[in-house]
Amino acid sequence: MRVCVIGTGYVGLVTGTCLAHIGHHVICVDNNEEKVKLMKSGQSPIFEPGLSELMSSASQSGNLEFTSDLAAGVAHGEILFIAVGTPPLPTGESDTRYVEAVARGIGAHLDGDYKVIVNKSTVPIGSGDWVRRIVLDGLAERQKAQSGEGATGEEVAAKIGADFDVVSNPEFLREGCAVFDTFNPDRIVLGSNSQRAMDLMLQLYTPIVDRKFAENPSLPVVPVVMTDISSAEMIKYAANAFLATKISFINEVANICDRVGADVTQVAKGIGLDSRIGSKFLQAGIGWGGSCFPKDVSALVHTADDYGYEAHLLKAAVEVNERQRSIAIEKLQQVLKILKGKTIGLLGLTFKPDTDDLRDAPSLNLIENLNRLGAKVKAYDPIVSQTGMRHGLSGVLVETDAERLADGCDALVLVTDWEQFRNLDYDKMGKLMAHAVMIDGRNFLDKKVLEAAGFQYVGIGR
Repeated sequence: MRVCVIGTGYVGLVTGTCLAHIGHHVICVDNNEEKVKLMKSGQSPIFEPGLSELMSSASQSGNLEFTSDLAAGVAHGEILFIAVGTPPLPTGESDTRYVEAVARGIGAHLDGDYKVIVNKSTVPIGSGDWVRRIVLDGLAERQKAQSGEGATGEEVAAKIGADFDVVSNPEFLREGCAVFDTFNPDRIVLGSNSQRAMDLMLQLYTPIVDRKFAENPSLPVVPVVMTDISSAEMIKYAANAFLATKISFINEVANICDRVGADVTQVAKGIGLDSRIGSKFLQAGIGWGGSCFPKDVSALVHTADDYGYEAHLLKAAVEVNERQRSIAIEKLQQVLKILKGKTIGLLGLTFKPDTDDLRDAPSLNLIENLNRLGAKVKAYDPIVSQTGMRHGLSGVLVETDAERLADGCDALVLVTDWEQFRNLDYDKMGKLMAHAVMIDGRNFLDKKVLEAAGFQYVGIGR
């Protein structure tokens, strides 16, 4: 099938590349010319395991192209994905200006062929009808610019035979595992009132539904949840809000464990074996971050407020998470007392491992607060340190390896649970430090290994 993906961030680029890999002809559109040049040269603008290799093979096969020409993308695609960012506004609601611009642009270039316009961006509930109206506005504006005649979008569409439907197809990709998640999804959610659009989307996803590209092709077919548009949009928000709440819950339990002498890792194991609860997202630490959880929970709270309902539980989940980000500072103060004049090293900067994403990362709060308290802050991150992708970082010295980080530090804080941090030379690192203290902000490291290396080990809820 012919596909156009508009927006080449984490969601758009992974979606377009993976659809090209399974045999569709995909054109990815981005208005950033430098980014398009980079992708045309075979380089990925983001770090995502396995993505560069897939981009290269799909481009060589002719299934994947990149352009800044929206008109060419709209003309090419039977299915048009809107995959631009919807960052949070200070109020908590989503900033939909980029979605609006793309929808208006699609309308300005629609012809007589039937199109399915897919909201892949996480948009406020009820955006399906809104996107349809914006597309029609784009049609009307094009007509007026070309002929000077005023007409509604519906009238222009009828005149030129433009026909389209809007589908909500929320993504559930984890950064660092996005390629795997695309080929091995738990479910695919499609929201539309048009059976024609649903049939085309099912045709698009058939190779994935049938697990032809799955890690385990023998598993049952992928469930496809078909709903109305608003329910599909709500599924996305509800899923992320639940996971964020689950993390906040175990963090609150961890704080109680600290006070009563229990070990939250053992508690999490014990409750996680309950099939009604499950073990995932029960890892206590210094809180959640990234581009999805904070934005989606805030947007759902804001939507509830708009419709006269106060989402007490979701607001509490946010409050617990904000409180959790100060836990590492409190533990540093308990061990080192005064932080002014001390040097603190952060192991990891990104909000999670296997990504270069620093959006709303707990490390940023740590850096800000440690600077406020008069500490010198150093950091090492396997991706940020090596690539120089230090956007927005200030008040921190980014070192090129873990041993340089440890040199002269009064304490280290494990911020991101990169797998390679398990096997660092902690014996050598401890000897380079002024005080061998490790605050394990993810309960990730082996306490016995650290203590054998001479560290004072401090976990979360342990």
